[in-house]
Amino acid sequence: MTSNKPPLEQAPDNLPEPEAVRVKKLPSLFDALIPIVALVSMLAAAVYLYSSDSSYGANQIALILAACIALIIGVKNGYSWKEMEAGIVKSVAVSTGALLILFSVGSLIGTWILAGTVPTMIYYGMLVLNPEYFYAAACLLCAVVALSIGSSWTVAGTLGIALVGVAAAMGLSVEITAGAIISGAYFGDKMSPMSDTTNLAPAVAGTDIFSHIRHMVWTTAPSIIIALIGFIILGFTSEAGGEASDLQHSMQLLKEQFNPGVHLLLPLLVVLVLAYKKMPAFPTVILGTIAGACCAALFQFDSIIAFVADDSLPPIVAMVKGIWTAMFNGYTANTGDEVLDSLLSRGGMSQMTNTVWLILCAMSFGGIMEVTGLLKRILQSMLSLVTSSGSLIMTTIATGIGANLITGDQFIAIILPGRMLKAEYTERGLAAVNLSRALEDSATITSPLVPWNTCGAYMASTLGVATIAYLPYAFFNLVCPLVSGSYAYFNFKIQKLEDMPELEEVTA
Repeated sequence: MTSNKPPLEQAPDNLPEPEAVRVKKLPSLFDALIPIVALVSMLAAAVYLYSSDSSYGANQIALILAACIALIIGVKNGYSWKEMEAGIVKSVAVSTGALLILFSVGSLIGTWILAGTVPTMIYYGMLVLNPEYFYAAACLLCAVVALSIGSSWTVAGTLGIALVGVAAAMGLSVEITAGAIISGAYFGDKMSPMSDTTNLAPAVAGTDIFSHIRHMVWTTAPSIIIALIGFIILGFTSEAGGEASDLQHSMQLLKEQFNPGVHLLLPLLVVLVLAYKKMPAFPTVILGTIAGACCAALFQFDSIIAFVADDSLPPIVAMVKGIWTAMFNGYTANTGDEVLDSLLSRGGMSQMTNTVWLILCAMSFGGIMEVTGLLKRILQSMLSLVTSSGSLIMTTIATGIGANLITGDQFIAIILPGRMLKAEYTERGLAAVNLSRALEDSATITSPLVPWNTCGAYMASTLGVATIAYLPYAFFNLVCPLVSGSYAYFNFKIQKLEDMPELEEVTA
């Protein structure tokens, strides 16, 4: 009996051999630590050689070289370049939103100075803020605004710029001021139900946002109180470098150049209202930039013409050129006062390119570490050290900080540890609010303290103060992880799963 099936055809001899299936090896802890040790060593060398200027190229080279080391280890363990390239692309894609915001903030700063918005905030700040209470007042003001709108980046890009200007004009420390701004901004961001991270952390952990916020009060409230006490002490023990006559001179120059008035604060109002209404950050900043451009055209016509300094152009064309230039290249002040000129010569998209370079390098390193399993291997090793509920929470805090250092992104630093540790919390009978609080007390809070993290790079570029310079004064961000770790060590205010079973069943 013959078969109806067609005969098997012999493959032609000239066809290529099928590619060998790659067998991926699980990375060892030694594998995972090699790029980390290399990165830490190179970053330390960069800081030693370049000090606060290390973020202007040296850190980028360190991150790229560390990424190359991680890439070599990935190849050794069976990963192809295409797989690792896909990991880099995915990691960089996560930061795209932050990069767009960075560029738009550059334009916003340029147009707001041109419009007189920033000079007006500086002018009124010098009128009402007492040097002795300035640092604490700056922290408190930023905390209240960030709490109401849920965005630390928006606060730093608006009020923060003005407060740094006020500090410089008063002869106060801009580094301490930046620390106070960041402390207040991150307190408000952390506790606001409108914040991205305040919604993300409980979602990852498996609890609801309001239980999460209530549980955070126990670590956040004492941390901000300690921070405010620190800023009050600094305010009373530090002397303002500026004389009263110098302050009056600066105010007079601002009055002559920009004619400060409440109407020039309209762009600030636009941004705060849009942020309160939960409009996404990028369109909010763009609309704030447009509002600044409109204010400049309406109220600063003569200043724009002087800024352009091109008599060959018709006045209207010169005005358009001035606004356009401020958007892409920032504003250059020429008041005759060295402090004011350095303070107001800022902004523009072009001024953000170095920060974007830093973020891209950091995300490339983080992407390779994640796709090759090196980051996961480090997290697993940390989890193996857990012996109690308290050590689990302290491990979570350490993991959040470590993820900020390795991945360069706040959101990844919340999501990765949250997913990996969630089951361990349930197994040990701990409520999910403990995990969500630990993620916020570490990943959210410490992100602006890492120069190559998206948050640290943004704050340094926006405020004009290097991350390493303001880090010792970001009291809230430094104290909060310590308070949270102390609670874990002494088993204080640790919520058990059995105390809120209904909530955990719903959100699991």
